[in-house]
Amino acid sequence: MRKNRSLNKVNPYAVFKVPEFGSFISARFFLTISVQMQSVIVGWQVYSLTKNVFALGLIGLTEAIPFIITSFFSGHVADTYDRRKIIRWASLFFMLGTMALFFLSMNDAEILLKTGVFPVFAIIVLVGISRGFLSPAVPSLLTQIVPRALYPNSAAWNTTVWHIGAITGPALGGLLYGFYGAAVAYGANLLFLFLALFFFSLISYRPLPEKRKEETLKESLTVGIKFVFKNQIILGALSLDLFAVLFGGAVAMLPAIADKVLKVGPEALGMLRAAPAIGAVIMAFIFAYFPPLKNSGRKLLLAVSAFGICTILFALSTNFYLSFLFLMLAGAFDNVSVIVRHTILQLMTPDEMRGRVSSVNSIFIGSSNEIGAFESGLAAQFLGLVPSIIFGGIMTIGIVLIVAKAAPALKNLNLNSIK
Repeated sequence: MRKNRSLNKVNPYAVFKVPEFGSFISARFFLTISVQMQSVIVGWQVYSLTKNVFALGLIGLTEAIPFIITSFFSGHVADTYDRRKIIRWASLFFMLGTMALFFLSMNDAEILLKTGVFPVFAIIVLVGISRGFLSPAVPSLLTQIVPRALYPNSAAWNTTVWHIGAITGPALGGLLYGFYGAAVAYGANLLFLFLALFFFSLISYRPLPEKRKEETLKESLTVGIKFVFKNQIILGALSLDLFAVLFGGAVAMLPAIADKVLKVGPEALGMLRAAPAIGAVIMAFIFAYFPPLKNSGRKLLLAVSAFGICTILFALSTNFYLSFLFLMLAGAFDNVSVIVRHTILQLMTPDEMRGRVSSVNSIFIGSSNEIGAFESGLAAQFLGLVPSIIFGGIMTIGIVLIVAKAAPALKNLNLNSIK
């Protein structure tokens, strides 16, 4: 009971007293800015060249496939080798991809006008591989820096900083693209990647947790999957997030919504892309002071239902400010799911398999945004732009009902009862 009380009575700023947490959170911030900037720039660039909503979906699929394939063994790598080095090398490959996009976009993108968007998609494959290695290594490194008693606190601030980056990145990407063009926007993207790499380099070496038993390569690659599928709470939380993001991928269609429905340009698109993150930051600050430790499962299910409702309302809106509001509310409710899921994973995952479980989480969640983008593009192609987003919101609500029935342990979860 003493441990449970410590989880409930944590100073909301206690984690910042931990050495090197500041370096980690700064690196995460700049990395998030660069990822989100690139997403907006690539999306608008491809759409401006093709005027095809299905092409927006293909961007997501092109990144998701190498990401998923990489994630099957990147978790094993994160549990076997120095996580700082993995992050540095993956970030360098990310920078190479961004540099290639920068050169392709110089001289008013003359190369892309001749070749089409194929080179962009080829580079996105490299970005997907890089993210596949970053996804398990970054959260696993965090648990080496922060003591267990501060996991809920660190999860709240980690998601807060991520979402602040997710606000700044799209806004900067949209503004720089709109006023100065793609090349300048990609150049700024490179700067933020360099800053992320710099702050990661300030984190000192920490030995990996000792494994409880020797494992073959096959056993090591599958242990994370087996652990997740045997745990109803983790599996339920991951499934809920996976399908909610998969069907609620309205953000992927924002370039088309901005152009065809709201009649705005790339500057306003950047603000719309930032809206969910603004809502998420507000929710994260609330959770920093009032962590969702009681009735956590019910709050999670209600929040994802509200996310689905906001997605439907966004689809029906033809006013920029209302659309911004509904996206902001969707982001706030979505962040309830993010914080609860991250806290569950931190508290319930054994130290020696954090990389592999984070890798499974990446397959479920990290790729769901990209696959959700493909689903949204495909649905928009056949159902129409607005009906496809409404369909996604309805499906999200349906998924909540299914998970609530299939995973009663998640529905009745209290995070403060996890030892």
